[in-house]
Amino acid sequence: MKPALEYLPRDKDCSFVVKFFDYAYFPTPWHYHPEYEIVMVTESTGKRIIGDNISEFKPGNLAFISSNIPHIYKNDEKYYEKNSTLRAQSIVVHFTKASLGNDFLQLPEATTVNNFLDNVGGVDISGKTHAHVAKKLFRILQLSGLKKWMCLIDILCEIAESKTVKSITDSAQPGFNPKEAQRLLIIFDWIAANLEKQITLSEAAKVARMNENAFSRYFSQRTRKTFSSFIQDLRLQKAAKLITENELPITQICYECGYNNVSNFNRQFLEHYLMSPRTYRNTFKKLEVQQTL
Repeated sequence: MKPALEYLPRDKDCSFVVKFFDYAYFPTPWHYHPEYEIVMVTESTGKRIIGDNISEFKPGNLAFISSNIPHIYKNDEKYYEKNSTLRAQSIVVHFTKASLGNDFLQLPEATTVNNFLDNVGGVDISGKTHAHVAKKLFRILQLSGLKKWMCLIDILCEIAESKTVKSITDSAQPGFNPKEAQRLLIIFDWIAANLEKQITLSEAAKVARMNENAFSRYFSQRTRKTFSSFIQDLRLQKAAKLITENELPITQICYECGYNNVSNFNRQFLEHYLMSPRTYRNTFKKLEVQQTL
């Protein structure tokens, strides 16, 4: 199932959205949006998918989700029972870079926040950072005007500077900064166009017009991954996307993602997602929100 585009309208006197949601169960389908999102579940349990990561959530679950990363929070079955009195509650913040101010993000003091927004796909927030951010999320619900904006900045600084946040999914182009790494744009486009083929470091270095050793160092510094692990991650992400968005046979998906051995594909998928491709598809189906119910 392809993700739907979601839009949360802003109040006329606000540059970003802060909402407290209270439902019988979370109704939003598999979706994405151009805004960055901070979401904290305050009541209910279930499973969530953020990008290509599937995990469980419970009260207190707190995550940052980057722009255009598809996601869904699906409650446990008991929340959908006819006479259920259970509630699904969350605090959600949607914002863009424009909400923060382009001039603000150009300040040297904002470098850490700006780099975080550019380079992170999705993170789980735990430990002391969780305690601090959770308290501020309850506070931001009560604020207005400039104090509300300053609270958002405070929250982002807390997350961006934290040593305890854990990455849960990569952005579409991890670590990519078009101003500092224009050459990588060419490489990413080339990789995307040839992902189903056998891609080598030597071929990529030629595309980048660099020798292999120099390119290997350059690529690792920019993406924080080796070239081979980057290709593997992209192939697995593409496979996860194909598995959830259509009913193609797993074998066909394997070959379309550049694998020439189904057993190897299944092994790598299991190691990365902690479940087989078939289980991943079945789990996703169970998490889909049935809008017609």
